[in-house]
Amino acid sequence: MSDKYSNFTLQEMMAVAAAREIKDGEKVIIGTGLPLLGAFLAQKTHAPNMVAIYESGAIDCKPMVTPFSVADSVLVPGSAMQGGLMEGLGVVHAGDLDVGFLGGAQIDKYGNLNTHVIGNYRSPKVRFAGSGGSNDIGAGCKRTVVMMLQQKQRFPEKVDFVTTPGYFSGGKEREKYGFYGNGPSVVISTMGILRFDPETKEMYLESYHPGVKIEDIKANTGWDLKIAKNVRETERPAPELIRILREECDPTGVFLKKAE
Repeated sequence: MSDKYSNFTLQEMMAVAAAREIKDGEKVIIGTGLPLLGAFLAQKTHAPNMVAIYESGAIDCKPMVTPFSVADSVLVPGSAMQGGLMEGLGVVHAGDLDVGFLGGAQIDKYGNLNTHVIGNYRSPKVRFAGSGGSNDIGAGCKRTVVMMLQQKQRFPEKVDFVTTPGYFSGGKEREKYGFYGNGPSVVISTMGILRFDPETKEMYLESYHPGVKIEDIKANTGWDLKIAKNVRETERPAPELIRILREECDPTGVFLKKAE
């Protein structure tokens, strides 16, 4: 294997981490960017029977080139079904989706996501596009994987608006509201991998990405982030995975920046 695959970018590290969260045979609803590349990588390696579902209604497609978005026409060839938003999200409401990928402007210590506003809802500092299908996905998928840029303002102790339910205020509050999805299982940030305590549902740091210090992660978190007793460095991607990402998943560099 060429040495050029030994080095990897932060984006590639996150895409590999996303792929690791997918099991063979699972039905996964994905979006544009790193979640899409993570799903492609999983399907080309350890999860060949994964079924990819897009919010736009494309189901189990086999694109020959990297799509720019979930509505790209390259998702049509080889697909098992082409529908619309109702078909794409209908699988979620049927309770039949294993994994949903999400992102947002803010995430708090209990995994609640905000894609609506920064500041007061009636008079916000910033207003975003809103939910789209993220509320459906967060409420109904068996588990969700969140991918986030880790910055203190994006990881506040409490989000300004709950667009997508995580664990609300922790404990068994999610169950109290009757959601059939199990909630977020992992946050893949630009600095590390974070998971949720099974009892309190509070986020904690499981691993830090290569080259990142724990103190830097804590400094970029808006609360006193708990650290796992067995915290470790995130497993580095094997060179073969990097080769597949670059040459098979995103050969034209639609989403990946080339490593120096």
